[in-house]
Amino acid sequence: MKAIWKGAISFGLVNIPVKLYSATEQSNLDLDMVDSRDMAKIHFQRVNENTGKEVKYENIAKAYMLDGTYIMLDDEDFEAAAPEKSKIIEVNHFIDEDEIDTIYFENSYYVEPEKSGEKAYALLREALTKSGKVGIAQFVLRTVEALTVIKPLDNILVLSKIRFAQEIRSRDEFKLPSKSVVKPAELKMALSLINQYTQPFNIEKFKDEYANALLKVIKAKASGKKGKVRKLTLVPDKTGDLMQQLKASLSKTKAS
Repeated sequence: MKAIWKGAISFGLVNIPVKLYSATEQSNLDLDMVDSRDMAKIHFQRVNENTGKEVKYENIAKAYMLDGTYIMLDDEDFEAAAPEKSKIIEVNHFIDEDEIDTIYFENSYYVEPEKSGEKAYALLREALTKSGKVGIAQFVLRTVEALTVIKPLDNILVLSKIRFAQEIRSRDEFKLPSKSVVKPAELKMALSLINQYTQPFNIEKFKDEYANALLKVIKAKASGKKGKVRKLTLVPDKTGDLMQQLKASLSKTKAS
């Protein structure tokens, strides 16, 4: 596995040399785009808009348009903007993890210590485990500033990117029902239903079932078979009687 970033975690006056590795991978099928007429694979090209010719990867640069003129940037420019943030993940803020709403979470990365930072790494990991806290830090990853959470997961530290507040869209434009539309008896019944379904969370129980089902369709199609598509029509309950629906739901869970 190739490290995507090398630098250090700063914890007070302690520096921990580390590497970051992607902690996730896609579970969906790798589908190619093809021309439906002859099944030829579709390729995307980087084209110069002036000449119409393809541009080789090594000739592609990043630039910012300022006052109508492009200013080209190189790696040194990105580091010059904040050299300390390009190489150091400074952890100077600690919170309870449940203070962060799940809407803010993005990608996660495994943090591995360099040989020289193993003891300090273990110290931070054990201190976070003992305190029950998570660390908050900002640093530059792939030329973009990232707000992150650092927490222990078993024996490894995990760094998770979270979104900045300004990246979350406002909820003011949505038309939502008020609390007053819910009757106390309905709420009580709904809470009973939630209690019926409440159980410890085990991530291992959840699988990407759609990818496997789609692969079966692909294999059947390859052998000349065509599966019958089950029609699924969502029809709202005509009675609109929430209590009746909740009671039926409770009966179903007790019977199963």
